[in-house]
Amino acid sequence: MGSGESTTRKVSFGVDDEDRVRILRGIKLSEDVLQRMRGVANIPPESSSSATSPQKEKGASRSASSASQAQQSPPHRAPPSSKSGKTFAKDEQRRYERQQTILKDELAKMAEREREAAREELVKTMSRERQQARKEAEKAKELSADEMEAMAQQLQKKDSQLKALDAFYKEQLAQLEQRNFERFKESKDQFHQAASVTEASFRSRNTAPVCPGLQAQILSCYKDNKDQTLNCSDLVKEYMQCINAAKKVRFFFSKSGRGRNRNIRGGYRLGLYLHGWCIHHLCELV
Repeated sequence: MGSGESTTRKVSFGVDDEDRVRILRGIKLSEDVLQRMRGVANIPPESSSSATSPQKEKGASRSASSASQAQQSPPHRAPPSSKSGKTFAKDEQRRYERQQTILKDELAKMAEREREAAREELVKTMSRERQQARKEAEKAKELSADEMEAMAQQLQKKDSQLKALDAFYKEQLAQLEQRNFERFKESKDQFHQAASVTEASFRSRNTAPVCPGLQAQILSCYKDNKDQTLNCSDLVKEYMQCINAAKKVRFFFSKSGRGRNRNIRGGYRLGLYLHGWCIHHLCELV
């Protein structure tokens, strides 16, 4: 546009929606061109160049500082590639022993502090007791004769009261022992009386065998006639009749109306056994 060979030309322009010239022969103008057309002064190029140069200097200084820092920073040491298990175990053992030593030292110090505190407490207690004894001795020295006599009378009175209490408790103890002895004696007598009554109610009774002659005859008969036991049937019949007669007599003289003689029951059972034995051997009792 500003060259020497430029000629006058007709320019057609258009207005946009905001009444701003924007279109020249179908070309939309930029904002910069519009500002120039309006006569607004642009930012001088010197200031822009001067503004960009410090930025460049800053960027260069930053890059230089980062490079120097990169040079100054020592390279990171790479961890050892591998440690043998033996060395690791030794390190762990040394660390454990060091911790144990520290722990033992701490415990020893703690125990020493506790002993020192106990010793100080004992010393304080002993000094306190000595001071108390000294004060009591000085107080006793300062007492007059009348006060000493009054204190002695109080001690004698207290001693007499203690003696009276001792005698009272001894008397009470003696009474308790006497009472317990009497109760024991009474209980013993009652026990012997009850035992005598019980023994009287369960005393042994005189018993006599029932039909002893027939029992002996039957036994001898069976011994003599082992193969011919039917020969003893008459004795068995007679023995059973004797048992029944004894039962009737016992029942008649019994107070309760029941026979309680064990020998009679035993003889009757023996007769029944013999009778059954004879029946088993085809023995007919007439």
